[in-house]
Order: sequence, then C-alpha cells, then structure tokens
Amino acid sequence: MVQILYGKNFLKSAKILPKEIRNKLAEQIGLINNNPFNPLLHTKYLSGALVGLFSFRITRDWRVIFVFLNSETISLIDIAHRKDIYR
Repeated sequence: MVQILYGKNFLKSAKILPKEIRNKLAEQIGLINNNPFNPLLHTKYLSGALVGLFSFRITRDWRVIFVFLNSETISLIDIAHRKDIYR
C-alpha cells in the first residue's frame, strides 16, 4: 500500500466534478492505494513538459496527474478532462 497525499489543485478540482465521476474517482483511489500500476488504472508515464509525472484514468475522458514522492508515497496533483489536463 502507498500513502496518498492530496494537492490543493486536486482537492479544488475534485469538489466540482460531476457526482458519477467523483464516485468513480473514489474507486480508482482505492486501486491506486493498493497498486499504482493496476491495469484498470491505465497508468502512464508522461513526457514533454510533464516529464517525471504520471497519469491514471478515472473514465475514458477524465484523468488524474500524480507524482511519486518516494517508493511508498504519491501526491495527487490535479484532475481534469483529458482535453484539458495535459496543458
């Protein structure tokens, strides 16, 4: 299990998500807590301006960006629609 820290931007964005996306996010956080590379999360290493960060899927259209602080701690940085999250 990993420790999960929640960034200010993540918490702010999560509050305004549609209810069904928030519910799915709660499920996905349970998965990432046990294994950040669970195949159901579709975890990806990011490149370009976001090098060093990772993302995982909530749904086909919603993503969370996170970073490993160490081998046992991750910080959830932001959450947004896939058309906006990588900008």
